[in-house]
Amino acid sequence: MKEDKTRDPEWEEGDEYVETYSIRVDAGQGLLRIDRFLTDRLERASRNKIQNAIKAGSVRVNGETVKANYRVKPKDDIRVVLPRTLEGLGKVIAQDIPLTIVYEDDDLIVIDKPAGMVVHPGIGNFDGTLVNALAWHFEKERLPVMPGSIVDRPGLVHRIDKDTSGLLVVARSEYAMSHLARQFFEHSIRRRYLALVWGEPDPAKGTVHAHVGKHPRIRQMQEVFPEGDHGKEAITHYSVIEPLYYVSLVECQLETGRTHQIRVHMKYIGHPLFNDAKYGGDRILKGTVYAKYRQFVQQAFEAIPRQALHARSLGFVHPTTGKDMYFESPLPADFARALELWRGWVAEKSSRA
Repeated sequence: MKEDKTRDPEWEEGDEYVETYSIRVDAGQGLLRIDRFLTDRLERASRNKIQNAIKAGSVRVNGETVKANYRVKPKDDIRVVLPRTLEGLGKVIAQDIPLTIVYEDDDLIVIDKPAGMVVHPGIGNFDGTLVNALAWHFEKERLPVMPGSIVDRPGLVHRIDKDTSGLLVVARSEYAMSHLARQFFEHSIRRRYLALVWGEPDPAKGTVHAHVGKHPRIRQMQEVFPEGDHGKEAITHYSVIEPLYYVSLVECQLETGRTHQIRVHMKYIGHPLFNDAKYGGDRILKGTVYAKYRQFVQQAFEAIPRQALHARSLGFVHPTTGKDMYFESPLPADFARALELWRGWVAEKSSRA
């Protein structure tokens, strides 16, 4: 009988660098330590990586966590959550790029990323990324990094879009990476975003529960599949914080982490993000036809020349101490300026009423 080993492709379509495996052990399998068993069967997974995943509670047998010396038995049902291996990066060049470090210890580092910075090198972005900046930071400060070095193996467990600002956490040890990956997979990481959207969502508080996946024709875009026939499950909770006539300041809480999730979910319910060129928010969608209003909106576009989305808060359990960690990031200047302009416009409109 051939052993059933399935790789869950969920990690391929998200901002969370997590991959999962499901293994049904062959009926003829002899007793073998689970760390050895998994190292033999999972590509690119070293024994150290497997052992850290087991220690972090990311390996379950028949629904229960186990220790590294657990002996695999025939027909065991094994589920594994691992940090995704980033392929094709090669040796990352350390670059002296300023970083806003919110928190740092031997296990992890929390960064407040500016809009315009790509998280890691890729097609069209070979340098100038967050990973390049981290490599410089670790080398300069002579700080300990995960085995293999951040230069060769960045400890990323999630990312945010290039033109989205705000918080993200990076692991500095194998164990921390495994522990955080499990938290992302279990949706226990707490992430809240602020978004300026066109219109005023009705109801003012709700949940968008619709699959998100790659656009069928446009490679760099995502699409909503409400029937669930394509893509992956995606859940966004939203709440209007401040209605501003033709736009609204909205808080979005992610339960899942699909690529462009907030952007496509808000477009799906009829409220694209302000100045989101990829999803149609870079033109006037609400308001009057008067030239004065068009000039005002253009001024607001110029104030925030990107999608109005900011990763405001991040909460998770510290991998080593077990302490509940929570961080907040203030609105960056461009977002704050656009918001100020809309508030001023509303105030002027109200005074004329």
